[in-house]
Amino acid sequence: MTHRPRLGRAAVVASILVLALSAGPVAAAKPAGAGGGGKPGYPDRLTWSGFEWQVKTSTSAVGPGPNVFSKENVTVDAATDSLTLQIAFRNGKWTAAEIIGPQRGYGTYTFTVESNVSSLDPNVVLGLFTWSDRARFAHREIDIEVARWGEVGGTTNAQFVVQPWDVAGHLERYSISTSGPTVHSFAWQPTRVDFLSAGESWAYTGSGIPPSQDERIRINLWLFGGRAPMDGNGVVVRLSSFTFTPG
Repeated sequence: MTHRPRLGRAAVVASILVLALSAGPVAAAKPAGAGGGGKPGYPDRLTWSGFEWQVKTSTSAVGPGPNVFSKENVTVDAATDSLTLQIAFRNGKWTAAEIIGPQRGYGTYTFTVESNVSSLDPNVVLGLFTWSDRARFAHREIDIEVARWGEVGGTTNAQFVVQPWDVAGHLERYSISTSGPTVHSFAWQPTRVDFLSAGESWAYTGSGIPPSQDERIRINLWLFGGRAPMDGNGVVVRLSSFTFTPG
């Protein structure tokens, strides 16, 4: 889930939007129908946008990053059903956030982000993607990533990817300039993937499209290389919804 782009493509550093809201706790629960099972080892679950999600936690640094992932960095506002992900300094270390949703397969995945992600710190990555724990077909990973990969300066701050990212033609860099909210989607079909993000679009029609099988929806907010934010501040990103349309 670490996808470093070609060098010389990034955007200038800007301030980070910090949002405060009233959030309900993450609860441990058995799988619900919307969750469709889940990944072993992550008992904490939440319901958001009509789906059940597992919350990734770790006591040591793991991928992507590597980062330490904390359930304290994931909350859902009971009144608005908005999801908040944080990068926060906890107990002497920087911690990241990730949630794991159900398997849905071919169709359109749409994420609405309330926060201003055009100005994320150069070391911060927001990932909207599918992922399989099995390595075949490049983990069946399709990504929208808002990231500068630690680079200061440049003209882009995001990318579309059909993994593997380092194969020619599998990655398209672009820039998000609007302050938000922004809508990000990819329509995954057996013969093409159509991306749309903050008004930018790209169609991948190459031979590397993964077949759907056991991948799940994931959303994460993490630090590239596990490095602290360059400005030394925590990060908050809020999403208002996720939808899936089969087809």
